[in-house]
Amino acid sequence: MCGIFQSLRDKPITQSSRHFIAAAVLLAAVVLLGFAVVSGWTQAMDLRISTDLVLQVGKSDPAFIAFMQGVSWIGGGLPRWIIVIALSALVWHWSGPRCAVALAGASLLSNLASSLLKLGFGVSRPDLIPHLDHQTSFSYPSGHATSAAAVYLMLAWLVPPRWRRAAWSLAGAMIVLNGVSRMMLGVHWASDIAGGTMLGAVFALLGAAFVRRGRAAA
Repeated sequence: MCGIFQSLRDKPITQSSRHFIAAAVLLAAVVLLGFAVVSGWTQAMDLRISTDLVLQVGKSDPAFIAFMQGVSWIGGGLPRWIIVIALSALVWHWSGPRCAVALAGASLLSNLASSLLKLGFGVSRPDLIPHLDHQTSFSYPSGHATSAAAVYLMLAWLVPPRWRRAAWSLAGAMIVLNGVSRMMLGVHWASDIAGGTMLGAVFALLGAAFVRRGRAAA
């Protein structure tokens, strides 16, 4: 028995194993934050942030509202899937089919996980203003934030090295813009964005581990 533990201790932890561990920790954080939201522990913070950020027709600049609605539109629904398909095709060209499958799979599975968690937690949308974007589902975690993190973090990791700095900058910008737009349009709390971003990162890490395992086996 001691020999088994000794061999496990001496066995080096691979990079893909680190990705799996980090993904498990983040997933646990998503679930724990969800319970905190349901219990009302984040309510005061969410209300304070939303009150400071939310846009209002007649008080906020109409052009800025339209811009944020455009950002939100790109991050969800049909435009999101068009972007995923286009990026997966580019990644296939750059890095091969396994990487393209990883990107598309991370996007699809993260979206499914977000939808299931929404149903499980059943958190209501903010009601501070009439919503500036049409919504039919529950609030936690944000599907837009989940998708942005999963897709753009995966993309930044998969692009050729010469474009990696620009890709990481794009990832940061898209994650922040998606999250802020959802809060400004009055359809998500800050906790929804935090949970969605962590959930998206979970699937980006799993996608990265999938690619590394394939490269190690090749």
